[in-house]
Parts: sequence; C-alpha cells; structure tokens
Amino acid sequence: MFTTNRVGLWSDPTEFRVSADRTVAYAEATNDPIAAHLDGTAAPPVFAVVPGFSAMARQTLALVPEAIAGRILHGQHDIRIRRPIVPGDVLTTRAQVVGVHARRSGVVVTTVVETRDETAEPVNEQYFTAFFRGAEHTGDVGRTAPGHSMPEGLQDLDAVSTVVQKFDDDQTFRYAEASGDTMPIHLDEDFARRVGLPGIIVHGLCTMAFASHALIGLLAPADPGRLRRLAVRFSAPGRPGQQISTSVWSLGAAEYAFTTVNGEGDRLLTDGRAEFAA
Repeated sequence: MFTTNRVGLWSDPTEFRVSADRTVAYAEATNDPIAAHLDGTAAPPVFAVVPGFSAMARQTLALVPEAIAGRILHGQHDIRIRRPIVPGDVLTTRAQVVGVHARRSGVVVTTVVETRDETAEPVNEQYFTAFFRGAEHTGDVGRTAPGHSMPEGLQDLDAVSTVVQKFDDDQTFRYAEASGDTMPIHLDEDFARRVGLPGIIVHGLCTMAFASHALIGLLAPADPGRLRRLAVRFSAPGRPGQQISTSVWSLGAAEYAFTTVNGEGDRLLTDGRAEFAA
C-alpha cells in the first residue's frame, strides 16, 4: 500500500544557487535557440525542474512501496511561472505529495514543487504527476493536478503553425549531464532494451524543453519571459535522431494548445497548454 499519511507533508527546503554556466549548459543541451537563454540572461523555462528535481523525486518515492518504485512513469508536468529564473538567484525549493489516486491500470501520485527566491517571493510552482503502472491502491487521498486537456475538436481545425525540430544522436547524454537525470533508460542501450524499450529514449522533460522554445520562438521571440505556464502530458518517448513537430492552436487570450509528434506520427506530448502574459 502507498503510505498516504505522508500526503501534505513538505520536504525540508533545499537551497540552489543559479549560475550562468548551469543555465547556458541546459539551453545548449536542449538545442535552445533563444538568445537570452544562450547568453546567460535568463534560464530556459523548463530549467525550473532542475533546482527541485531531487526533492520532487524523494517526496514522491517516499510513499511508494519499494517493490513498485521502479515502475514509475512521468505522466504529466505543469509549470506555473511567476518570473523567469536568472543567474545569481538563490532559490529555495520544497516539495509535497498532494494526492494519491487509483486508476484502472495503475496509481497516480501528484507532487507539487514550490520554488521561491531569497526574498521568499514565489518564482514558480510545478505539478509533477507520476504514474505507477500495474500498482494497486484503495482509498484515494488528496487532489490531482489542474487540468489542461485539449478541447474536443480543436485538432480538426488548422493549427496556427507547426514547428519542426530534430533530436541529436547524443541528445540524451548531453541532457543527462545538464539536468542531473542519469536514469539508465536514457543512457544505456542494453538496459533500455531489457526493460522493454526499443533502445535509449529521450528524457520527457527534454522533449518538453524542445516544445517550450518552439512556442517561444513562434509566439514571443522578443520577450521569452512572457511565458507563464507550460503543461504537457507525456504520451510516448522520443528517440535520439528523430525529427519532431509541434503544432499549435490558439485558445484566445494569449493561451495556446499544442501537441508534439515524431516523424512516424507518434504523439510524444499531448494536452499541451501554454499561457503567455499579455
């Protein structure tokens, strides 16, 4: 059983000092073309995951039975951005599990990560949704992440635009170094095949980062700091060397829906939502 009495408990706060070397390395590892990200003016939006990654993982797995911890899949991620992270920031992050819910094919654990600056002002809030395939649980507790589903019928309409990108052959190795996520499914071909994958897969958050700069380049190239929310559902893994395409639809009022597919038409990111400041 999942240890649901840990729902609502915050982790101890962790300090993270942001350097330009670290943010630029993340931009380069995700093929980010945005000038303000490459010159160290501001961090890419998905870099928000890096300061709180360890706390997010620890809090999530602390209530999961050890026998099924290895079944974890990154189901969804939702970043609410108050302001961009910039080099020189001294950030404090903490995390708490806010919900555990049974589904027909497994269990969903929802974790919130909060990041504040040295004046205690909020910088971002993230919802990390983990799915434990084949796990069982009774007695749902807490809440799930806010919704960001694609409106019905929207994809039948013409997209505002479609942005084409490509993963490099060494993408996962560069991303692992820049992000700190060194799970072997991204780095070890034999291991990935042993667990049923076709080989090394691209980190879901790396795919999310690709989508973020596709959106910024299309919708706010002169002011990347306008991005206020980025949310996705991870549907399928990308593979090194693949071409990907992100299609964008307007929802009005500076809000957009998007999906990202690979060259074979497999959906890597679905239910994408991006919101920009006016």
